[in-house]
Amino acid sequence: MGLYTSLISSVLFPLHERFKKHDSVKVCKEMESSQWWDERQLKELQFSKLCQLLKHTQTHVPYYRKLFEEIGFKVENMRSITDLRRIPFLDKSKIRANTEALKSEIAQDLASFNTSGSSGEPLIFYIGKKRVSHDVAAKWRATRWWGVDIGDPEIVVWGSPIELDVQDNIRILRDRLFRTKLLPAFEMSEQKLDGFLEEIRTMRPKMLFGYPSALSHIARYADTRKQDMSNLDIRVAFVTSERLYDEQRLQINRTFNCPVANGYGGRDSGFIAHECPEGGMHLTAEDIIVEIVNPNGISLPPGESGEIVVTHLATEDFPFIRYRTGDIGVLDTNICNCGRGLPLLQEIQGRSTDFLVAQDGTIMHGLALIYILRDLPQVSAFKIIQESLSLTHVYVVSENGLSPKIVKDIKLGFKDRLGHEVKITIHEVAEIPAEKSGKFRYVVSMIASSMIAPN
Repeated sequence: MGLYTSLISSVLFPLHERFKKHDSVKVCKEMESSQWWDERQLKELQFSKLCQLLKHTQTHVPYYRKLFEEIGFKVENMRSITDLRRIPFLDKSKIRANTEALKSEIAQDLASFNTSGSSGEPLIFYIGKKRVSHDVAAKWRATRWWGVDIGDPEIVVWGSPIELDVQDNIRILRDRLFRTKLLPAFEMSEQKLDGFLEEIRTMRPKMLFGYPSALSHIARYADTRKQDMSNLDIRVAFVTSERLYDEQRLQINRTFNCPVANGYGGRDSGFIAHECPEGGMHLTAEDIIVEIVNPNGISLPPGESGEIVVTHLATEDFPFIRYRTGDIGVLDTNICNCGRGLPLLQEIQGRSTDFLVAQDGTIMHGLALIYILRDLPQVSAFKIIQESLSLTHVYVVSENGLSPKIVKDIKLGFKDRLGHEVKITIHEVAEIPAEKSGKFRYVVSMIASSMIAPN
C-alpha cells in the first residue's frame, strides 16, 4: 500500500465516516475477523443478530407489530434461524403500501433511497446509519481482498442519479481526495468513449468499478480503436448490479489485463455477496441471511435454483425481513479455497425477468436465445423483449443490415426454443439505448416473474 493510500484508508476515511456518524471502521474490523469463522460460529452470530432485529421490530415497527400479532409470532419462542420462515415475505408492493408503517418509531436520521426502477416502478425506502455502516464495511472488506484499498486511484462507470445528481462541491472534493473519478454510464457516444479511454489512460487507476455491460463495452471500443489498455497496471475490475456474462468477464480481463471481481447486491437488499480472488462468491453472512425459495415460497436446499430472499440483520430502522429480490440463484455447500468460512453462492442466474417462458410453460434462461444472436457476426447489439407467450420482439443493430436468410434463421432458432406458434418480430434499429440507470438488459420478459416467483 502506498503512503497516500495508507493516509486515506487509515486516517481520512475513518474521519469521514466518524463525521457522518457511521461505524464502518469498527464493523469492517469485526468482519475481517469473523470472515475466518466456521459455519457454526457464523450461524450463532446470525441467530443472535436475528433475534435482536425481530425483538426491535416487534416492539417498535408498526407494520411488524401488527403482522406478528396476526400470525401469532413471538420472538421469544424462536429456537433456530429456520423459525424465520414463519414470517411472510416482504416485497416491493408491500413496501410501497406500508412505507410509513415500516419505519421504526425510534429511528433517527433516516435517509430516503430508491431503486432505479429499471424493471418496473421505482421503490422508495429508508435506510438508517447502522445499515449504511454495515454495507460500507462489507464493500470495504471485499475491496481489500484484492489488494486495493480506499485511496487507491479508481474509475467508477455508473449511471445512478443518486451519484450523478449529487456532485456538489463537498462530494467533488471528497472524490478528489479519495482519488475516485466518476464517469456516466448512460453516455456512450463515440466522443464520450474516446474521453473515457483518455481518462483511464491519464489516471492509470488501480481499480475499475461499474456495470459489466458498461465496462465490457468500453473494453470492446478500445479494441476496435486499437488502443492498448493492458499496460496501465490496473489490479482489478469490480462489477455489479447486472448479471456478469462469461464473455464480458473475458473481454474486460483481456483488454485491461486485470481480473474481474463480481459483486451482488442492491440499494434495497444490501451488499449480499462478493467474489474473492479464488473465485468464491462469498455471502456477507454477518449481515444477511439468504434463502432460496421455489415458486410456492418453500425454502430450497443448496444446489437447487430459486428466487433469492434476504433478511438484512442491520435494518432495525426500516426492516428488510425475508425480502424478495426478484433474482434467481443457487446456494453452495463447498468451502472456498481462500479459507474464509463465509458461505457461498454457487450461481447468480439473473433477475426473474431475465428468464423466458416457452408456450408449453417451460422456463429457460435468456441465454437460450442470447446465444443465437451472439454467434452471428452480422449482429453488433441486440435486445429481446418477450411480450407474451405468443409474441416476442427482437431488436437488432447490424452495420450492413440483416439478409432475409439471417432473419429466417433467427426466427427459426427462437421458435425452436419458444414454440413454433410464437410470433417473432425482428426490428432493425440504429442503436439500443441503456436503461435510465445506465444498466443494459439483453432480455426482458413481461411474464416470467409471475411464473417463477413465490406466491
